[in-house]
Amino acid sequence: MESLQTTSIASDQEPSMKHCKRGGWTTFSFIIGAVMGLTLAAGAWTSNLIIFLGMIMLTLASTIHSLRPPTCVTGSFSCEAPSKLQYAVLYSALALASIGLGGTRFTIASFGADQFTKPDEQETFFSWYFFTLYLASTISLTAIIYVQDSVSWGLGFGLGVAANAIGLAVFLLGKRFYCHTKPKGSPFVSIAHVLAAAFQKRGKLERFQSQGYFHGDNTEATSGPTESFRFLNCAALRFEDDRKSDGSYSSSWWLCTVEEVEDLKTLSKIMPLWSSGILLSTTIAMINSLTVLQALTMDRHLGPHFKIPAGSFLVFSILATALSIFIIDRFLLPLWKKLTRRSLKPLQQIGIGHVINMFAMVGSASVETRRLRVVRNLHLDGEPPDSVVSMSGLWLVVPMLFIGVGEGFHFPGQVALYYQEFPKSLKSTSTAMISLLIGIGYYLSTAITDLVRRSTGWLPNNINDGRLNYVFWLLTVIAFVNFGYFLLCASLFKCQNTDNHENEASD
Repeated sequence: MESLQTTSIASDQEPSMKHCKRGGWTTFSFIIGAVMGLTLAAGAWTSNLIIFLGMIMLTLASTIHSLRPPTCVTGSFSCEAPSKLQYAVLYSALALASIGLGGTRFTIASFGADQFTKPDEQETFFSWYFFTLYLASTISLTAIIYVQDSVSWGLGFGLGVAANAIGLAVFLLGKRFYCHTKPKGSPFVSIAHVLAAAFQKRGKLERFQSQGYFHGDNTEATSGPTESFRFLNCAALRFEDDRKSDGSYSSSWWLCTVEEVEDLKTLSKIMPLWSSGILLSTTIAMINSLTVLQALTMDRHLGPHFKIPAGSFLVFSILATALSIFIIDRFLLPLWKKLTRRSLKPLQQIGIGHVINMFAMVGSASVETRRLRVVRNLHLDGEPPDSVVSMSGLWLVVPMLFIGVGEGFHFPGQVALYYQEFPKSLKSTSTAMISLLIGIGYYLSTAITDLVRRSTGWLPNNINDGRLNYVFWLLTVIAFVNFGYFLLCASLFKCQNTDNHENEASD
């Protein structure tokens, strides 16, 4: 999409940066799709249909002349701006695709893990699921982008429509073999339920005598909630006005079960650790977008006849992630277990990913420093934004590889951690928390980009006239501080579901 924004929608780098960042709002549509995907079996094919509609709209937007602005001529300083209708169609298509993606990409990972009972088997599934996911992304960033650049955007998106149709058909063919978990309703409604009941009953214990705690259909449970977050406990207390006319109690907006209260407490304990992934996603979002802008100004030729599309440089990161996941799962994790007789914990994997991500920031800053040195030596500052620097774009591969290897550690680690630690009622959407990280990361990257542009001269319209290397050094500092925050949260967090892992490791 960065290349489409630059070559087909916006003429200079500044609008491209803004629009590809604004495109991050569609990632928040993931969470909408995640709610839809709670039913999983029914929601997955519905979500695929929504993706299908989004891809059709993108295909139409790139082929029908009235839905796209005239193509900008290379080197032109004035291009016709897109109309409101054209923007509306583009962002509607992206929103539909994102909503559908939220109902499949992340919640389908939980659905697949539900087919297994052993934690090690579930983690292996996560690894292979994301290996396949990144491998598919590699194909889209190479073959599909090549078709879009060499033939037409319409054909490229049309291939996406065909791939989506095939995937939906394959999924439905195996429907009768799946192990389904019974939906318990939306977990977000359950969270709001507990908060509303706790707020409504605040101080009520001092004025009225309670009838004990409410356990719902679990008649064997007798214990009350834990002492942590005690202000939530009153949500599960039964009072006389909670009693129905027949003398029984039932769950309502003002009466929750002890299980619902404990589920919210569990979620509250993991949220600080989850929040440490926000800045991690932010730095990755920024380095991906800025790398495309760097590539547009560098020599991207491989031999005399082939030129790497700027957007395809991200494929090195994705390919590195896929290979890293394979190597980690097949070699590093078994070796670690053999040497230590313990499984590598998800928190440890996430921590390793944080460290490697910092090396990626340093690598990007170093490459940009070298690129700007060439710009100054050739006196290209002040030239048109599309001026090509006589420096190979392959230098960008190094930080992209670091980004990919880091994701190979922290991305599956985050998914495994949330699936392992989330309460059962929220397990189906545990992996969808990654989508929220991505959405917030894009929004925050927009805020950081705008702040840098307003307060410094590091990011002008033409990056050859700026100090993009300073931006990368700023991201390095942010990544370092965030890693310290992660270590603090990890040291305070106590994993509750580690028994199975320890037992399997000892076996």
